[in-house]
Amino acid sequence: MSRSPHHPIQLRSMDLQDALAPLPLSSSPLPPPLPPPQSAVQNPSSHLWASQCGPPPWGLSCLLALQHILVLASLLCASHLLLLQGLPPGELSSSPAQLLASSFFSCGVSTILQIWIGSRLPLVQAPSLEFLVPALVLTQKLPLAIQTPGNSSLVLRRCGGPGCPGLALWNTSLREVSGAVVVSGLLQGTLGLLGGPGHLFPHCGPLVLAPSLVVAGFSAHREVALFCSTHWGLALLLILLVVVCSQHLGSCQVPPCPWRPASNSSPHTPIPVFRLFSVLVPVACVWIISALLGLRLIPLELAASPKAPWVWLPHPAEWTWPLLTPRALAAGISMALAASTSSLGCYALCGRLLQLPSPPPHACSRGLSLEGLGSMLAGMLGSPMGTASSFPNVGTVSLIQAGSRRVAHLAGLLCVGLGLSPRLAQLLTAIPLPVLGGVLGVTQAVVLSTGFSSFHLADIDSGRNVFIVGFSIFMALLLPRWLREAPVLMSTGWSPLDVLLRSLLTEPIFLAGLLGFLLENTIPGTRLERGLGQGMPSPFAAPKAQMPEKSREKGAKEYELPFPIQKLHPCIPQPLRCLCPLPEDPGNEEGGPSEPGETADLLPGFGEQCPESSRELGSQ
Repeated sequence: MSRSPHHPIQLRSMDLQDALAPLPLSSSPLPPPLPPPQSAVQNPSSHLWASQCGPPPWGLSCLLALQHILVLASLLCASHLLLLQGLPPGELSSSPAQLLASSFFSCGVSTILQIWIGSRLPLVQAPSLEFLVPALVLTQKLPLAIQTPGNSSLVLRRCGGPGCPGLALWNTSLREVSGAVVVSGLLQGTLGLLGGPGHLFPHCGPLVLAPSLVVAGFSAHREVALFCSTHWGLALLLILLVVVCSQHLGSCQVPPCPWRPASNSSPHTPIPVFRLFSVLVPVACVWIISALLGLRLIPLELAASPKAPWVWLPHPAEWTWPLLTPRALAAGISMALAASTSSLGCYALCGRLLQLPSPPPHACSRGLSLEGLGSMLAGMLGSPMGTASSFPNVGTVSLIQAGSRRVAHLAGLLCVGLGLSPRLAQLLTAIPLPVLGGVLGVTQAVVLSTGFSSFHLADIDSGRNVFIVGFSIFMALLLPRWLREAPVLMSTGWSPLDVLLRSLLTEPIFLAGLLGFLLENTIPGTRLERGLGQGMPSPFAAPKAQMPEKSREKGAKEYELPFPIQKLHPCIPQPLRCLCPLPEDPGNEEGGPSEPGETADLLPGFGEQCPESSRELGSQ
């Protein structure tokens, strides 16, 4: 093993079939070819995806996919545990292992479809925490209580208030939650099919994306604290190992293993193994240490059960059909809006990390449609959680600085395999709780940092922007806390409306995105001030005119449908043409060279240019 801090090789999997190529986001001409690796100087932490080493070998891809499975399992176990906490397994018509397996199966199918004909980004689908809040509200369960005896660690406490349901009602409650997941999938799929993202994207900029990412990173801190509190020593050890492997040892490289290298990569290219496996290695080490110490820190709600079968084919209505009620409809609307906001942020973040143009409207519309299909499948299989693009998995991509469609495909196939075997899926519940908390804590921290890094795309010294950022983040964190600790629950006299309002007002990501969108488009500001002007590309609406023609064409191909599907384009009905790429109109390109006129898209009378500027705002 050698340490070469001045010559890191950052793994990237590149070709149109397997991965995504790096694209410069600058209007300057293409730089001259880089010198050979021996003379190149690159800081591994200063820029992502700087080097190309070809597609990762299959063996390495399998290990990277397993790493994503561990992150996905952390999110799955966390969401199911928080929903089923305090519920005896014997009161369920299905075992928790089968609930986990059905979630794994729907996540795997959704991931494969997302990469094949969806957004085409290497995104792993997972049960987002945005589904958890409406589910808890729908089951009339009070927010998870945190009990702190003296100066000791946090402990979980069962719901004991007058609003808590009896054990006999839990099957009905879970059926109602599954019905809400089906409703959310239908609504999310409809929004995608109607091209909703395409109508919203021209009005979105860095001041909409950045607060959403910051709040997304903050929103899971309570859950992370709950899991880490079961054993702070193991949790801190895991976090320390992840930091050391990904940052301090990130430039350490080892000779390639005897895996067969890809056709366009050199067989002598060293591999930054510590950075690539900065989640897998710490999890394995802490898991082993926990076993050697005899610490059993496994949630009893998801503990192994002899009833879990080895082979099982998930199919709809195996136990009971989802229950559709007005309350389930209200919770489903909340789930769809929050999950859509979260997924659009994931698309923009992943495209920025891969140095691609921002996802075009047709790619985002397809992505949301297929996420809705995945949620409908999850609800029909009896899962209490839908599917959405996973922020922790995107944070893992940023942490290890490697992303590939091949890896995401393998992760989806592994999820399907785990979904067909509840006993194998239940093996992942043997991961200690502090390990789950540590993994989620580190990945959420990376998402938080990417949100802060997005502020530089706009003029953050502007008083207008300072107000938008501060107000959006603070209110998105304040309102859920206020409603959670209010002595009297919000009541309008109609239960479905209560569920809708309590669900939406306790979704931090939705609140941040909504407030940022409204303030960004109603407060006047110049394009340069908003991060939409020349030289300041927005990660949510990147100006294509600032990119070289070849890079623009190559980036457009990354989001195109596979060639066999493109042949069916003439057969697609006209209302669904928004899911297909359209020929570019050179006279209406987004973000073309222009003067920074003052705009406020949603204010009456501000759709045109302010008198001080001579620019028309047709591109807005």
